[in-house]
Amino acid sequence: MANSVDALTANRGGERRILHNVSGEFRSGELTCILGPSGAGKSTLLNILAGYMSNGVNGRISVNGQARDMRVFKKLSSYIMQDDLLQPRLTVSESMKIAADLKLGKELGDAEKELIVEEILQTIGLWQHRDTMSHNLSGGQSKRLSVALELVNNPPIMFLDEPTTGLDIVSIRQLVVLLRLLSRQGRTIICTVHQPSASLFSLFDRVYVLSRGLCCYQGASPLLVPYLAEAGHICPVTHNPADFVLETLLSTKEASAQMSELCQNGKLCRKLDRMTARGGRKPVLHSDESIQRIFVEHVAKEQMLRMEFPTTFLTQFWILLKRMMLQTRRNSSTLWIQLLHHVLASVLLGGIFYQIGNDGTTPVANFKFCLSCLVFFMYTYVMIPVLLFPMEMRMLRREYFNRWYSLKAYYAALTLSSVPVMLILGMIFLVISYVMTGQLLELDRFILFSIVGLLTGFCSEGLGLLVGSAFSVTNGSIVGPATVAPLLALCCYGMGFGQFIEPFMKFLMSLSYLRYSLTGLCLAIYNKRPLMDCDDIFCLYADPRLLLRDVGMTDDTYYVQIIALLIFTALHRVIAYFALRYRLTAEFTSKFMTYISKFLKHR
Repeated sequence: MANSVDALTANRGGERRILHNVSGEFRSGELTCILGPSGAGKSTLLNILAGYMSNGVNGRISVNGQARDMRVFKKLSSYIMQDDLLQPRLTVSESMKIAADLKLGKELGDAEKELIVEEILQTIGLWQHRDTMSHNLSGGQSKRLSVALELVNNPPIMFLDEPTTGLDIVSIRQLVVLLRLLSRQGRTIICTVHQPSASLFSLFDRVYVLSRGLCCYQGASPLLVPYLAEAGHICPVTHNPADFVLETLLSTKEASAQMSELCQNGKLCRKLDRMTARGGRKPVLHSDESIQRIFVEHVAKEQMLRMEFPTTFLTQFWILLKRMMLQTRRNSSTLWIQLLHHVLASVLLGGIFYQIGNDGTTPVANFKFCLSCLVFFMYTYVMIPVLLFPMEMRMLRREYFNRWYSLKAYYAALTLSSVPVMLILGMIFLVISYVMTGQLLELDRFILFSIVGLLTGFCSEGLGLLVGSAFSVTNGSIVGPATVAPLLALCCYGMGFGQFIEPFMKFLMSLSYLRYSLTGLCLAIYNKRPLMDCDDIFCLYADPRLLLRDVGMTDDTYYVQIIALLIFTALHRVIAYFALRYRLTAEFTSKFMTYISKFLKHR
């Protein structure tokens, strides 16, 4: 399979040109490295080749002489990014099994998938570490697992961005030797490398040298030194060719222009002499038994015919849900912290508002208890996704871009996976605080009170997902509280003069989902209840109806609040889904920053 790039240009931010009409060719069965100084455009070129970036790109990319169809190309390729983005709290074999279930579908049985996984791990050198948790792997092992996960569906094209970063010299050599072995099986493997050693440089079949957005050389690695000599740059015998070409390109701007002109900016390809080792039979990752035949016939062919995921929505949802639940169960430290948080908060609230639930002399304090429960559910479940989801986004971006699953299946599994923990911990908080504050021990009231509290948490989590999908942890920590603060102020507006709330303010209050939560909590406690206990001669709010009147809740009904909360919950989740979908588009960051910069310049 040959990928050719013809006159490719790329602009960043709508102003700065990164690549200048570069051309080139990448062949199957070869390991190619994109080499160049920092800022030369290596990552930009790799992102364009992988389809990760298309905004501001002009030119033509063809596969086997045909214009690239991204829907087909994404099924043929995989992109392994620089960071080792592995799912936490899963063993190597569990990670591989999940990848096999998602990427191979039902065409293969469990036994065949297990055999494929075993052969991949044997080839990668991770079979002895199959029961090791991913976070306990070394840097080299993590990188090899990243490669193994993408080998499950046997992609013919693989892109790797700086795969040697952060590894020691032994791990680097092992990884490059592995990539060389994989390329010998007929794959097109392209990776960016910053500054390889001489021994490492010799392992690459082809080299694509970039400098200042220009192609300065492409061809066999052994031919780089003669090429430099032809350009008038003599590389000393004892010098590393990779170091020498970088030093030459960094020395003067004219060197880049001269070498780019000599190779016609990538249009002139230096032919690679065929090595005798390739003349024989090429090794294959899978044996010649029926598994390889089934894999090729029923998986690769079927995927090419159907432009959809290998598995159905329900299958993806179920696999992802089981994975998320398993990771949650194994994350014991976080569960204990959350349990402690809920218990301490409930005991603290119960102590502050101890036995005031039926006290006619302190009804306002009981109203504050409802408001405190509201604040607890709001801030707790808004901030959890704001702080944690941006880290999950990085792993989601890799799996989603490589077409492991659809975003709908992932989002549905994410939505449902948090429900059990929220129900258990939320009920612990509600039971302790409800009993300690001396509320009426009537089952129906407690159920109504609990429904509103849990719905508030679920609705707040959707808002947190919206913020976490659109912002980083740092920015989200500011945007999240800043978003809910005015909603909280609106929800308790009118306390003491509820009958005289202005129509405009009523409209603004209706836009705050917290207003419906507060109203639902108060109605669950005060609606249709007998007079409260009063030790004084006169208690103004012994009749709960007067309190509901003065906080503006007389004409409200409980079921309307539930319906409104359900609507806001659905609204938050839907907006969060589209924000996440937009964030996962490759050009989100560049487009967003371009719009911001243009806005600031026109001010």
